Amino acid sequence: MRLELGKIFIKDVQFGEVTKVESGVLYVNKEELLEAVGGDEHIKSIDVDLAKPGDSIRITPVKDVVEPRVKVEGPGGIFPGILSKVDTVGEGRTHALKGVAVVTTGKIVGFQEGIIDMQGPGAEYTPFSKTNNIVVVAEPIDGLKQHQHEKAVRMIGFKAAQYLAEAARDLTPDEVEVFETKPLLEQIAEYPDLPKVGYVYMLQTQGLLHDTYVYGVDAKQIVPTILYPTEIMDGAIVSGNCVSACDKNPSYVHLNNGVIEELYKQHGKEINFLGVIITNENVYLMDKERSSNWTSKLCKYLGLDAVIVSQEGFGNPDTDLIMNCKKIETQGVKTVIVTDEYAGRDGGSQSLADADAKADAVVTGGNANQVIVLPKLDKIIGHVEVVNVIAGGNENSLREDGSIEVEIQAITGATNETGFGYLSAKTY
Repeated sequence: MRLELGKIFIKDVQFGEVTKVESGVLYVNKEELLEAVGGDEHIKSIDVDLAKPGDSIRITPVKDVVEPRVKVEGPGGIFPGILSKVDTVGEGRTHALKGVAVVTTGKIVGFQEGIIDMQGPGAEYTPFSKTNNIVVVAEPIDGLKQHQHEKAVRMIGFKAAQYLAEAARDLTPDEVEVFETKPLLEQIAEYPDLPKVGYVYMLQTQGLLHDTYVYGVDAKQIVPTILYPTEIMDGAIVSGNCVSACDKNPSYVHLNNGVIEELYKQHGKEINFLGVIITNENVYLMDKERSSNWTSKLCKYLGLDAVIVSQEGFGNPDTDLIMNCKKIETQGVKTVIVTDEYAGRDGGSQSLADADAKADAVVTGGNANQVIVLPKLDKIIGHVEVVNVIAGGNENSLREDGSIEVEIQAITGATNETGFGYLSAKTY
């Protein structure tokens, strides 16, 4: 598959009479946007606000983050099986509004939603402090069940991104990047002397608001399978979960998966990037065994020399991560695992819930238990009182002076396990 990704760079976002892009500014007709996302019987009110880099604004609880993209050539549409028909995507041309994100918030759904600070020390931990954020505040009707609440807010975020992306449909992109993966035998034959590399993409699927969707299907219902990397860039995978904010993959991260983009950069130079194997993270041992068996089988079937394996979440999914690693290594395929750590506030505890000697090449996104104090900011979008109950917070997190003491676990994207973040390690 060959996908042209046309990038339109946005330096500012403002409300205006017409939704359009002009001179690098996205103007948004607020009333039209509200009309486009409204109508869900489970939501009693919706509002839209703006949060820009450097603003003294805190957004919490953050449900999802979505980048506006629109399909302009080729089969299917963005978010197949969700907003578009289930045609196979990943070919043709897609336009993306870069530097813009739809952020959804409102009354908390679960207890693992996050914080985005647009300035201050918290902004240094989240990549979404650098985006021009169109924040949709969706408040549910009283007594709404959590799964209905999550779905309603999820769909509102996608609809908002779809509406905004239409402004990019007929534009000439500032930059066009081409991504191509050929059918397997052609791809292998094109670079026969380069190591054959794949990507095992673990998706959070533990249920209880821990869901991810593939072409509209709850991924806990799938067995591991193969995707063209470009399918993911067209929204074939979207977030539907409320896991810890630091290592959750918002839909924005699925669209902009850094592992995939880096593998493409090395494709044809140092490696032959053959594709993506998606797999799920299960609760029960039998399901974990089944999925890790299939994942390792597919690695061998593709004749891979090496794979990168990325996790989403922590704790129970650590078992899936290590199972995948062990079994893939046993097939003679080298692995590098990408995870984060929950090593205690002092960094002295065991980082992962499971381990194995074969997991000897590890990239870490950081220690999610690290504590940070976030100063009071001038404006709150959402409900700041929830910082006392979200993962990473405690009953004393919100202080009388408006500052917040939390683990970075509470900050959206702080330790993301695809590397979509700012933390790194340096040797002195």
